Amino acid sequence: MKRAWIALLTALPLAACAGDYYGGPYGSGPIAYDGFYDDYYGPIHDGYWGDGGVFYYRRHQNGRFVADRSGHFRHDAGSGGPGHFHPMHGNFTPPPQRGHHRH
Repeated sequence: MKRAWIALLTALPLAACAGDYYGGPYGSGPIAYDGFYDDYYGPIHDGYWGDGGVFYYRRHQNGRFVADRSGHFRHDAGSGGPGHFHPMHGNFTPPPQRGHHRH
């Protein structure tokens, strides 16, 4: 029983990072994203909303996902005046899981 608890407690930190994969999320179906963007990074190819409301975007189809931690992607239009943030909509299909993830 003690070994089972140790195994469970050891696995918990790994489970906490399961959604933050190296290069992007993996799965079987398309992931839709909606939000608002101020064009700070220029044109983007696609992206997804991660944990904590952070938007991960990539500029090219085969590029790595980069976290926007500066608030250039939002769930609402904000109060920056007309045209500051514009609506964005899209989706992408994650590649199959490759077994690489970061903690």
